[in-house]
Amino acid sequence: MKLALTLAAALFAGSLAHAAMTDNPEVGGAPMFVERNIVENAVNSADHTTLVAAVQAAELVDALQGAGPFTVFAPVNAAFDALPAGTVETLLMPENKGMLQRILTSHVVAGNLSGAELMRRARASRDGFVHLETLSGAPLSAQVRGRSLWIYDQSGNAGRVTIGDVRQSNGVIHVVDTVLLPR
Repeated sequence: MKLALTLAAALFAGSLAHAAMTDNPEVGGAPMFVERNIVENAVNSADHTTLVAAVQAAELVDALQGAGPFTVFAPVNAAFDALPAGTVETLLMPENKGMLQRILTSHVVAGNLSGAELMRRARASRDGFVHLETLSGAPLSAQVRGRSLWIYDQSGNAGRVTIGDVRQSNGVIHVVDTVLLPR
C-alpha cells in the first residue's frame, strides 16, 4: 500500500511537471516553466545567450528576478548578430554599462501583457497601435499586421513577435526578432 501511494505521488508530481512544461511553448530548444522567473527560464534558451550575457553585464539579473510583473520583448541571438559589427562587444564593456542598461530596459514594460491583450488594444485604438512606456522611459508601440504582432522602437524599427505568451512567475516573455533601440 505504501509503495502504491509513493508511486501514485510520483506519477502525480511528474504529471504536474509535465503540465507546467506544456502550458508554455519551448524557447531556444528548452522548456519554459511557469513557476520560474524570467531569468531562470532565459538562461536555458539557446536562442538567448547574447541577451543573458547582456543582462548579466548590465547587472540587471536581480531586477528581472524581482516580483514584477514584467512584460519582456526578448531579442534572439540573431537579432543581436544583425547589429553593426562590434556593437555587442562594445556594449558589453564595463564603461558602457549605462547605455546597455538603457537598451535592455527599453525591452521591458511594467505589467503582464499577453499577446492577445496587446492585439486587442492595438485593434481598438484610433491609430492601430498600442503605445507603451518601457522601464527606461523609451516608448514602444505594438501593431497587428496580418496575424502577427509587431513591436516598434522609438526610431520606428519593427520587430516581429515570433513566440508569444511565454508565461513566467513574474511576468511574460514575447520573443522578438529585432533588438529594440531607444534614441
